[in-house]
Amino acid sequence: MIDLARDAQSHLPDKRQVAASFSRAAASYDGVAALQRTVGHQLLQCIPATASAQRWLDLGCGTGYFSRALAGRFTETQGIALDIAEGMLQHARPQGGAEQFIAGDAERLPLRAESCDLIFSSLALQWCESFSSVLAEAQRVLRPGGVLAFSSLCVGTLQELRDSWRAVDGFVHVNRFRHFSDYQALCAASGLQVVSLETRPEVLYYPDLRSLTHELKALGAHNLNAGRPNGLTGRARMRALVEAYEHERQAQGLPATYQVVYGVLQKRITP
Repeated sequence: MIDLARDAQSHLPDKRQVAASFSRAAASYDGVAALQRTVGHQLLQCIPATASAQRWLDLGCGTGYFSRALAGRFTETQGIALDIAEGMLQHARPQGGAEQFIAGDAERLPLRAESCDLIFSSLALQWCESFSSVLAEAQRVLRPGGVLAFSSLCVGTLQELRDSWRAVDGFVHVNRFRHFSDYQALCAASGLQVVSLETRPEVLYYPDLRSLTHELKALGAHNLNAGRPNGLTGRARMRALVEAYEHERQAQGLPATYQVVYGVLQKRITP
């Protein structure tokens, strides 16, 4: 059973590490963010056509790609781009898209109550320690009738890489994520109306393992968990990992599966 009052995930990385890692990755991020683009565009399509967005928040905006997409979709509106990684904001600000670029935490939003009509967050909330706190902040910041549209990752993500490492040693080499059932329980208990909540797999293919690990590092999404091995990975272990992962090879290449959660929640209008 997940603790609905506080779903703190002790196995998630320290937020300072997350912020530092994504700040370092700001310059290389857009060049390797194919999955992030695909997922974000699918999330945009999930936003109800009737949704109002006089003031919207791009939560975990990264380089600002979807801040600019939101500005294009919701014209003559005010946009806020927020991220925990200052390096990402420095990259996003010159490109525009939002009126404000703010460094902040999704679990403690630096925004007034009932100040936004739409919160859009794509592939950022999996790094939050307490998803229930994220939902409570969304409930606080949204105006009545306002919408939270988010995508995140759940258990099963990078399972091929995880299984291959398990065949090599007992260390934590792959970032851990919540179960989809945890998302279901937390959303149901949030006080927000669940409009839709589902998980869809996205599979990317790579010519070799090095291409996958290079992309994860360029995204800032390489292993950040406690329990990861310190120092360089030995050559013998890397050879064993390559051999283990080769058992996953398909005609298209080496698969990397991402289990993506898509959710649309709405703040209830009280009489």
